[in-house]
Amino acid sequence: MSTFTVPTKDQVSENHQAIFDNLQKALGFVPNLYATIAYSNNGLSKFLAYQNAKTSLNNKEKEVVNLIVSEVNGCSYCLAAHTTIGKMNGFSKEEILNIRSGNSSNPKFDALVKFAKAVTLHKGHMDEATLNAFYAAGYSNGNLVDVILQVSDKTAMNYLHNLTQVPVDFPAVPALEEALF
Repeated sequence: MSTFTVPTKDQVSENHQAIFDNLQKALGFVPNLYATIAYSNNGLSKFLAYQNAKTSLNNKEKEVVNLIVSEVNGCSYCLAAHTTIGKMNGFSKEEILNIRSGNSSNPKFDALVKFAKAVTLHKGHMDEATLNAFYAAGYSNGNLVDVILQVSDKTAMNYLHNLTQVPVDFPAVPALEEALF
C-alpha cells in the first residue's frame, strides 16, 4: 500500500486553500480525510457540494446511515467522526453502539439501520422483508433514494480512509466487539 500523508494548505490548489480556511473557521480544524480529498484539484469542492446537498433525511437519520455503513466497511476514521457527530445530534453512547450493531430501540431508526446495512452488505440488492419494513416504518421512495445517496457518500469516505490510512483526528472509538464487552 502506498503511504499517504495529509496535505497541508500550501500543498493544495487555491480553490481548496479557501475551503481549508472555511473548514478551519467552521470546525476549528481541517479533518484529515477532507484534506486528503484535496489531493484531487477538484475533489474536495465536488465532494463537499455532494455531501452538503439537501436531503429528505434529518441529521439523526443521516448519522444512523453513516454509523452502520462505516461499521460494515470497517472504517475507523468515519466511526470516530460519526460517533462524535452522533453524540452532537443527541445519540447516547449506548444508542450509537446499538446502531453500529445493526439495531435501534427506535422502530423507525431500526428499519433504517437494517435497510442501510443490507444495502451496504449486498451492494444494493435487498430482501423483500427488509424493504417492506423500511416502507412500513414510514419511509418513502424519495427517502430510499436519499439513503442510497448517503450510503454512497459514506462508502466513498470509508474506502478513501481504508486505503490511505491517514491519521484519525477525532476521538478514537473501540472496535464494536471491544465496546460491547
